[in-house]
Amino acid sequence: MDKRLLEILVCPLCKSQLHLDSNKHELICKADRLAYPIRDDVPVMLVDEARSLSADEIA
Repeated sequence: MDKRLLEILVCPLCKSQLHLDSNKHELICKADRLAYPIRDDVPVMLVDEARSLSADEIA
């Protein structure tokens, strides 16, 4: 994923910064405990498409 794109993307729900999990191809919002998928190198920034994260996955 392009670093410039990662710098400007924010969580659509709370507007906090996202963190890249390159192993799972997801963008992580720690504040909302959501993981937004990256499909074909395109981040899917829809809350309905995000999966909830457990407390263990946040750490």
